[in-house]
Amino acid sequence: MATREVISSGNELSALAAVDAGCRFFGGYPITPSSEIMHEISDLLPEVGGACIQMEDEIAGIAATIGASMSGVRSMTATSGPGVSLKAENLGLAQMAEVPLVLVNVMRGGPSTGLPTRVSQGDVRQARNPSHGDYRSITLCAGDLAECYTEVVRAFNLADRFMQPVIVLTDETLGHMHGKAMLPTVEEVKAGIVPRKVFTGAPEDYRPYGVAGDEAAVLNPMFQGYRYHFTGLHHDGKGFPTEEIDTCRKLIQRLEDKVMMHTDELELNEEFMCDDLGENDVLIIAYGSVSLAAKESIRHLRNQGIKAGLFRPITLWPSPATRIRHFTDKVKNVLCVELNIRQYTEEVERVSGRLDIEGLYKVNGRAISPYEIVEKVKEMI
Repeated sequence: MATREVISSGNELSALAAVDAGCRFFGGYPITPSSEIMHEISDLLPEVGGACIQMEDEIAGIAATIGASMSGVRSMTATSGPGVSLKAENLGLAQMAEVPLVLVNVMRGGPSTGLPTRVSQGDVRQARNPSHGDYRSITLCAGDLAECYTEVVRAFNLADRFMQPVIVLTDETLGHMHGKAMLPTVEEVKAGIVPRKVFTGAPEDYRPYGVAGDEAAVLNPMFQGYRYHFTGLHHDGKGFPTEEIDTCRKLIQRLEDKVMMHTDELELNEEFMCDDLGENDVLIIAYGSVSLAAKESIRHLRNQGIKAGLFRPITLWPSPATRIRHFTDKVKNVLCVELNIRQYTEEVERVSGRLDIEGLYKVNGRAISPYEIVEKVKEMI
């Protein structure tokens, strides 16, 4: 596979990925530690005929992004946890109306204003259910600089495939980290673009939401001859509001099934030094920037004769339940390492059925070091 070597930051790579993946609109509002994404993309988009607009607040930023997406343009917004809170209502609208977009969340400490300039992974639960109601969030999580690029590219393809928002989690460490990343070529990225489905029949036959029970809506770009109703209310096949019992039930069930019946298209994870793990060895579960420290700790542990491996979910939601269960059934000593208090550990417990999962957590805005992980593993065994 052809690659290119880039020296950049995670935030800048997220912006570059969006443009390479065909994004032509960005609507947002500056917020630490994600602001560099908007700064960078505001320079890149005009060069390819796109537009970046700084709106008056986070709510308007995602509203503009939804509007641009409805016109058929790949669109993105970026923020941090407090911004996602403000965008929540419109994220629900995009879920109900099935509007594809990408939201990059560069996580920082919370709740509320929290620790704006410090690292955290406190938005994991929020990413699972960022708005009210029944739907399934699709959330990806970058683990290094290269993935700040590749996961944003993947997010655009998934958004158009499943016709809904896709969240990409990074964090302050990755967003501001500056280093070398090996990326796919622009040609390879463009060759892998998965366009939205479009309806090409007679306009009177167009029913954007009249699809099979496990399929996404087919929303043709507005202003191109196909008319339909756009609403956050429960709606029929043409998008018109309805309270008809069976129509409402089928609509909400479809929002669930279009994701959960196709998880094989979504799941992605890394298994680092896991092939030789036995019952009495150690499995570390970590994601995002914490996984970098976990890998270093595993090398130290193995040099000291302690066999350990890392399972890293890249798609956080829906969780890679089958692979998590495979390892938690196989290995007795399981350690979840997170920059929050048990936000993904709870999912590991749910999937595995185990209540003896160990945890190493930090919520003071500082990173977890390899040394801390090594010491925790030694305590466990």
